[in-house]
Amino acid sequence: MINKKKLYPFTAIVGQESMKKALILNIINPSLGGVLIRGEKGTAKSTAVRAFAELLPQREEVEECMFSCNPDDISSLCGDCLERYKKGEDFSKRMGNMKVIDLPVSATEDRVVGTLDIEHAIKKGEKRFEPGILAMANRNILYVDEVNLLDDHVVDVLLDSAAMGVNTIEREGISYVHPAKFILIGTMNPEEGDLRPQLLDRFGMVVDVVGEKEIDNRVEVIKRRIEYEEDSHAFALKWEENQIELREKILHAMEILKKIRCHEDMYKTAAMISIELGVDGHRADISMIKTAKTVAAFDGKLEVDKKHMIEAASLVLPHRMRRRPFEEGVVEFSKVEELIRGIKDEK
Repeated sequence: MINKKKLYPFTAIVGQESMKKALILNIINPSLGGVLIRGEKGTAKSTAVRAFAELLPQREEVEECMFSCNPDDISSLCGDCLERYKKGEDFSKRMGNMKVIDLPVSATEDRVVGTLDIEHAIKKGEKRFEPGILAMANRNILYVDEVNLLDDHVVDVLLDSAAMGVNTIEREGISYVHPAKFILIGTMNPEEGDLRPQLLDRFGMVVDVVGEKEIDNRVEVIKRRIEYEEDSHAFALKWEENQIELREKILHAMEILKKIRCHEDMYKTAAMISIELGVDGHRADISMIKTAKTVAAFDGKLEVDKKHMIEAASLVLPHRMRRRPFEEGVVEFSKVEELIRGIKDEK
């Protein structure tokens, strides 16, 4: 029997710290709104996303449920599981892994949201739902490569479902709703076109990745890749201790996330930054605070400090800044750091 090739270990990826951190933070706190990874080809974007799912621990699922419902979270059950719960039925449980669900660029709206069999509903008086990609994505990672090439309407549907945590299908006066709580990860090469600013703003974080410029780091990339291709199992085993250590750190962060405190001045500064930068709406302020709390949790701290706020701002603000022609937002971000460092320390 031929052994299946192991995925490249997440902790073996050289550099790309912002990308790795953004992925980690979204797993710890799925409400952060996902991440868009922009960068040239060959910068480990796809490798990082697929490797990350492998890193995560197993979770409980309702057996035979197409949405992999969490049996311990009544508020997020699908209609069928909720009906069984109300009848007092016991759930058969299974252990499952978080998966990476791919959404192809050619996907139509029906393929994404699913379809309703109208003829069956009329004849039998029953709703028959054919699941789409969003159904499979519930409690998983939804990965969209070349998201900038997707039809704008499909992107809108994705982002709406990601924000609401549900998918609603309506056809001929018949509707069907199911849970669609997923972590949205998009990747794109800016050379092939950009996203509309309105869609860009809907991503909680955006990180830009480039190839390594240091010779030693590039040499390390080559060595690790060749070693992995020669024997993926031996290479994965070599990094297993690092994988376990990171997994435990993520689980600890998940446990303490709700306990994280944030000083009042941090809230005021987040609002002030958005006002001074002329950021539209309130998504930036809210994302900054939520991300700072998640950074603190990953850091093992119970209180948000200035360092956490600066890191959060670097992930959630740059793509929301209003840039002047020929500027890249550098001047504006130095102002952000200045405002955060000016926060008075709590006594």
